[in-house]
Amino acid sequence: MPKAINRKFAGALAISLGLSLAACGGMPQNASLYSTKQPVVERTNYTLDVQASAGGLPISEQQRLSDWFKTVDLRYGDRVAIDDVAVSDATREAIAKLAGRHGILLSEGAPVTVGFVQPGTVRVVVTRSVAEVPGCPDWSAKSDMNYSNGTHPNYGCAVNSNMAAMVANPEDLISGQSGTGETVVMSASKAITSYREQTPTGAGALSSSGTGGN
Repeated sequence: MPKAINRKFAGALAISLGLSLAACGGMPQNASLYSTKQPVVERTNYTLDVQASAGGLPISEQQRLSDWFKTVDLRYGDRVAIDDVAVSDATREAIAKLAGRHGILLSEGAPVTVGFVQPGTVRVVVTRSVAEVPGCPDWSAKSDMNYSNGTHPNYGCAVNSNMAAMVANPEDLISGQSGTGETVVMSASKAITSYREQTPTGAGALSSSGTGGN
């Protein structure tokens, strides 16, 4: 085989090997500046059925529910809802007070859970969300070649993983906090009022000081 043909064959072989390495993950493939590793929020529902009457929750059931809240470590970011067929205001108020001890307000509407709520019982549902970034860290790209000028597969893992770990309410990564549309005048104007009432720095007399020396 002539040398020229050998060189062409070797060059084609090298290109095909390079393309095969790229296809196997040896070369970065993401040509954009957007990270392919994004936080994923997972929800888990915890349920407890408590006995209820026309007057609300008995003291024994309130104690059992309070202990359950402590067991599941009810905290900020959790959502508490009740599934009550009777729609009793007394029951809702009792559960709201117990959840309020942990700084949690009752949510409107309970998520769908397994099984039926038996007559005379109320189902308390705690929904907890956890955020994580699957596939991080990712050091799969080990090739020195980067023909597509792509970003590394691990690009964005540090920032997004830290964000998922530090966010107090993982649900904020999905939709964020929604405002009520109302403005509290006292809070909104507090900074402006304080600024206006401050005494100007040049209002006072100039202080006298000696120049020193002999």
